Amino acid sequence: MTVREHNIKMKTKPEKRILLSYPHMSGDELRLVKDAFESNWIAPLGPHVDAFEKETAAYAGVKSALALSSGSAAIHLGLRLLGVQAGDIVFCSTLTFIASVAPAMYQNAVPVFIDSDEETWNMSPAALQKAFDDAEKIGKMPKCVIIAELYGQPPKIDEIQKICTKYNVPILEDSAEALGATYNGKKCGSFGKVGVYSYNGNKIITTSGGGMLLSDDEEYIEKARFWSTQARDKAPWYEHTEIGYNYRMSNILAAIGRGQMLHLEERINRRRAIYNKYKQELEKIPGITIMPETPKSRSIQWLTAITIDKEITGKTFMDVLNYLNEQNIETRPVWKPMHLQPYFKQINAKYFRHGDGDNGSVSYKLFGTGLCLPSASAMTDEEQDYVIEAIKEAVTR
Repeated sequence: MTVREHNIKMKTKPEKRILLSYPHMSGDELRLVKDAFESNWIAPLGPHVDAFEKETAAYAGVKSALALSSGSAAIHLGLRLLGVQAGDIVFCSTLTFIASVAPAMYQNAVPVFIDSDEETWNMSPAALQKAFDDAEKIGKMPKCVIIAELYGQPPKIDEIQKICTKYNVPILEDSAEALGATYNGKKCGSFGKVGVYSYNGNKIITTSGGGMLLSDDEEYIEKARFWSTQARDKAPWYEHTEIGYNYRMSNILAAIGRGQMLHLEERINRRRAIYNKYKQELEKIPGITIMPETPKSRSIQWLTAITIDKEITGKTFMDVLNYLNEQNIETRPVWKPMHLQPYFKQINAKYFRHGDGDNGSVSYKLFGTGLCLPSASAMTDEEQDYVIEAIKEAVTR
């Protein structure tokens, strides 16, 4: 079936654009928001905030959690808890959204970027070891390692943990895209000294905007709680011996989050089904491959991503993106690696490749061939069929 034929089935090109990812509401959110209104808890604290923190900590398998205004705020507080200060080195995944890295710049730290591996598309243990070898050589170890979990996929956590433990360097686990993912049966967000979730509007579940900081160190979370409410000391008046932030989540947004959490496993199962259908249909096309899932991992498949080999298909990923855009389908290139971003190039940030030589950069190859596909849990089967047929036509026309 061609896209034209499929358009006829769908009554021509869909009027409503097929988006990458968007909120999927159940109705439970409204019920809990109504409770917040009726109880007049319209503030950056309240019973829904407290409950959301406890429920999320229990789900992740950690002792404590702190609801915040964004995932970026959670990373920022996490870095501060780990003692990151001006001039400190922070190792970071390069293939990620800038929000993984920007908080290190808030602390005036020095980012060092680590390449991906081909099996997970996440931080390469081989590249990480090269970075540590260099740190030993120059006599300055990183203060922490920020590992991002791309599109809901865990990295090789056991190998990364082993390296970091060897050098006694803590991990900040950026699970902004991976709430609900597991590695060896353990939830992502629970592997680092601190972990982070995001509830941005396009994530697997959302509070419209928000984040969560997680840790087994309850003193860490209490210190972060203090900083997140403008670091107000215990006194009859507003007393401040430290500088804090306005980083807390509101009771209204926490109510939305609690309603969303009730359906998290449904959302994960749906996105995994979408991934499996894409994999089944698109890997029949020579030159197209799907982002792999490793045996130890259970990805949430937040976004399904493919690579397009121009040598085989005769089409670049941008050719496919532009054609799909004409068909009213939203797609997006995979993240542009941080080491290629103009800001980090101008400050000469270090970068360690997975392989050797000029062709050893996995993240560079993925950026030059990768495309994210519509993956919303509310996407219909008919919409996904339309996307699949459009991709087939894009690479064969």
